[in-house]
Amino acid sequence: MAKRITHNIKLNIPAGKGTPAPPVGPALGQAQINMMEFLKKFNEQTAPQIGFVMPVEITVYEDRSYTFVIKQPLVTDLIKRAAQIEKGAANPKTDKAGVLTKDKLREVAKLKMADLNTTDEEMAMRIVAGSARSMGVRVEE
Repeated sequence: MAKRITHNIKLNIPAGKGTPAPPVGPALGQAQINMMEFLKKFNEQTAPQIGFVMPVEITVYEDRSYTFVIKQPLVTDLIKRAAQIEKGAANPKTDKAGVLTKDKLREVAKLKMADLNTTDEEMAMRIVAGSARSMGVRVEE
Protein backbone atom coordinates (compact mmCIF):
# COMPACT_ATOMS: atom_id res chain seq x y z
CA MET A 1 0.00 0.00 0.00
CA ALA A 2 1.28 3.48 -0.88
CA LYS A 3 2.18 5.96 1.84
CA ARG A 4 -0.25 8.80 2.42
CA ILE A 5 1.08 12.28 1.60
CA THR A 6 0.63 14.90 4.33
CA HIS A 7 2.51 17.91 2.89
CA ASN A 8 3.81 19.16 -0.46
CA ILE A 9 6.35 21.93 0.12
CA LYS A 10 7.84 24.10 -2.64
CA LEU A 11 10.86 26.24 -1.75
CA ASN A 12 13.57 28.23 -3.52
CA ILE A 13 16.87 27.67 -1.71
CA PRO A 14 20.36 28.94 -2.65
CA ALA A 15 22.40 26.00 -4.01
CA GLY A 16 24.80 24.51 -1.48
CA LYS A 17 23.87 27.11 1.13
CA GLY A 18 20.63 25.82 2.66
CA THR A 19 20.21 26.91 6.29
CA PRO A 20 17.45 26.41 8.88
CA ALA A 21 16.70 30.15 8.74
CA PRO A 22 13.32 31.28 7.34
CA PRO A 23 11.69 30.38 4.98
CA VAL A 24 13.24 26.88 5.07
CA GLY A 25 13.13 26.24 8.82
CA PRO A 26 9.48 27.12 9.47
CA ALA A 27 8.27 25.20 6.38
CA LEU A 28 10.16 22.04 7.32
CA GLY A 29 9.31 22.40 11.02
CA GLN A 30 5.59 22.52 10.26
CA ALA A 31 5.92 19.30 8.28
CA GLN A 32 7.87 17.73 11.20
CA ILE A 33 10.74 16.38 9.12
CA ASN A 34 14.40 16.23 10.16
CA MET A 35 15.59 19.63 9.01
CA MET A 36 19.34 19.09 9.34
CA GLU A 37 19.21 15.77 7.49
CA PHE A 38 17.32 17.40 4.60
CA LEU A 39 19.66 20.40 4.45
CA LYS A 40 22.75 18.16 4.48
CA LYS A 41 21.41 16.11 1.53
CA PHE A 42 20.27 19.23 -0.34
CA ASN A 43 23.61 21.03 0.11
CA GLU A 44 25.56 17.95 -1.04
CA GLN A 45 23.46 17.53 -4.19
CA THR A 46 23.51 21.23 -5.14
CA ALA A 47 27.15 22.02 -4.32
CA PRO A 48 28.18 22.12 -8.03
CA GLN A 49 25.55 24.80 -8.78
CA ILE A 50 26.59 27.30 -6.09
CA GLY A 51 25.48 30.79 -7.11
CA PHE A 52 22.07 29.68 -8.35
CA VAL A 53 18.76 29.57 -6.50
CA MET A 54 17.32 26.07 -6.81
CA PRO A 55 13.60 25.30 -6.69
CA VAL A 56 12.92 22.16 -4.65
CA GLU A 57 9.69 20.19 -4.16
CA ILE A 58 9.48 18.20 -0.93
CA THR A 59 6.83 15.50 -0.49
CA VAL A 60 6.24 14.58 3.16
CA TYR A 61 4.50 11.31 4.04
CA GLU A 62 2.38 10.30 7.02
CA ASP A 63 5.27 8.50 8.77
CA ARG A 64 7.35 11.73 8.53
CA SER A 65 9.58 10.32 5.80
CA TYR A 66 10.08 12.52 2.75
CA THR A 67 11.36 12.68 -0.80
CA PHE A 68 12.54 15.75 -2.63
CA VAL A 69 13.13 16.75 -6.24
CA ILE A 70 15.56 19.51 -7.15
CA LYS A 71 14.57 21.39 -10.30
CA GLN A 72 16.79 23.38 -12.67
CA PRO A 73 17.90 26.86 -11.49
CA LEU A 74 15.45 29.74 -11.78
CA VAL A 75 15.10 31.18 -15.30
CA THR A 76 15.98 34.65 -14.03
CA ASP A 77 19.29 33.38 -12.58
CA LEU A 78 20.13 31.63 -15.86
CA ILE A 79 19.32 34.79 -17.86
CA LYS A 80 21.43 36.96 -15.55
CA ARG A 81 24.38 34.60 -15.94
CA ALA A 82 23.97 34.35 -19.74
CA ALA A 83 23.65 38.13 -20.18
CA GLN A 84 26.44 38.72 -17.64
CA ILE A 85 24.46 41.17 -15.51
CA GLU A 86 24.02 41.56 -11.74
CA LYS A 87 20.29 42.23 -11.74
CA GLY A 88 17.37 43.11 -14.00
CA ALA A 89 16.27 46.66 -14.81
CA ALA A 90 14.31 48.60 -12.19
CA ASN A 91 11.87 49.76 -14.87
CA PRO A 92 11.94 47.22 -17.73
CA LYS A 93 9.74 49.36 -20.02
CA THR A 94 12.26 52.19 -20.24
CA ASP A 95 15.56 50.80 -18.91
CA LYS A 96 17.56 47.96 -20.42
CA ALA A 97 19.77 45.83 -18.20
CA GLY A 98 21.56 43.88 -20.91
CA VAL A 99 21.36 41.93 -24.14
CA LEU A 100 20.73 38.22 -24.68
CA THR A 101 21.79 36.70 -28.01
CA LYS A 102 19.76 34.03 -29.78
CA ASP A 103 22.45 31.40 -29.03
CA LYS A 104 22.46 32.22 -25.29
CA LEU A 105 18.65 32.17 -25.31
CA ARG A 106 18.71 28.68 -26.86
CA GLU A 107 21.20 27.46 -24.21
CA VAL A 108 19.01 28.73 -21.36
CA ALA A 109 15.88 27.22 -22.94
CA LYS A 110 17.55 23.80 -23.40
CA LEU A 111 18.76 23.80 -19.79
CA LYS A 112 15.34 24.76 -18.40
CA MET A 113 13.31 22.56 -20.82
CA ALA A 114 12.71 19.79 -18.26
CA ASP A 115 10.83 22.17 -15.95
CA LEU A 116 8.80 23.97 -18.62
CA ASN A 117 5.38 22.87 -19.83
CA THR A 118 6.54 22.33 -23.41
CA THR A 119 8.74 19.93 -25.35
CA ASP A 120 9.18 22.29 -28.32
CA GLU A 121 12.51 24.12 -28.29
CA GLU A 122 11.14 27.20 -30.09
CA MET A 123 8.30 27.54 -27.58
CA ALA A 124 10.76 27.16 -24.69
CA MET A 125 12.83 29.95 -26.23
CA ARG A 126 9.73 32.17 -26.37
CA ILE A 127 8.99 31.46 -22.70
CA VAL A 128 12.55 32.36 -21.68
CA ALA A 129 12.49 35.45 -23.94
CA GLY A 130 9.34 36.64 -22.15
CA SER A 131 11.09 36.31 -18.79
CA ALA A 132 14.09 38.20 -20.17
CA ARG A 133 11.87 41.04 -21.44
CA SER A 134 10.19 41.34 -18.04
CA MET A 135 13.66 41.72 -16.49
CA GLY A 136 14.60 44.49 -18.93
CA VAL A 137 16.97 42.28 -20.96
CA ARG A 138 16.76 42.85 -24.72
CA VAL A 139 16.64 39.70 -26.86
CA GLU A 140 18.51 39.92 -30.17
CA GLU A 141 16.88 38.37 -33.21
